[in-house]
Amino acid sequence: MMKLIVGIGGASGAIYGIRILEALSHMPEVETHLVMSRTAKITIGAETDWEPKAVEALANEVHKIGNVAASIASGSFPTDGMIFAACSMKNLSAVVHSNADDLLSRAADVCLKERRKLVLMPRETPLHLGHCKLFYEAAQLGAILAPPMPGFYGRPKTVDDVINHSVGRVLDLFGLEANLAKRWSGLP
Repeated sequence: MMKLIVGIGGASGAIYGIRILEALSHMPEVETHLVMSRTAKITIGAETDWEPKAVEALANEVHKIGNVAASIASGSFPTDGMIFAACSMKNLSAVVHSNADDLLSRAADVCLKERRKLVLMPRETPLHLGHCKLFYEAAQLGAILAPPMPGFYGRPKTVDDVINHSVGRVLDLFGLEANLAKRWSGLP
């Protein structure tokens, strides 16, 4: 059984984390561990029709942001990695600087130290030099940066199509097929 941590930070784009949980909830071979920041709960209410409790119901296990004694805070608890969607610049800075003062940043830090996949979906634009340095440093530490940038070869028609493309590509990184992203098959 695959175990994945899904972290939702307070950046705009909480729908990416929600859609990831929706897709994974249909995969019985994947056990999900959810951690949401306090600001993620605010963002969910502001940007979606979801309630935080309904988002939590999509996960197999929910961990409180302040519980740094949770299972996922230890490298001895085996997971296959973490998807952090959406990842704010504050969250990214905490990951890069090993500032593990909450469970989101601690779980990410554990993934890095244990050489497990850490996929960050930073959602910020435009970027200043400090942001770019954080991207660079996160990549140097072994994180995979996957900002939600849709491909348009699938000719998306709805916002859901755009969201699904990015989510499908992130799930690809874990070898999980959710049939969300249209595949490029070359030009006719």
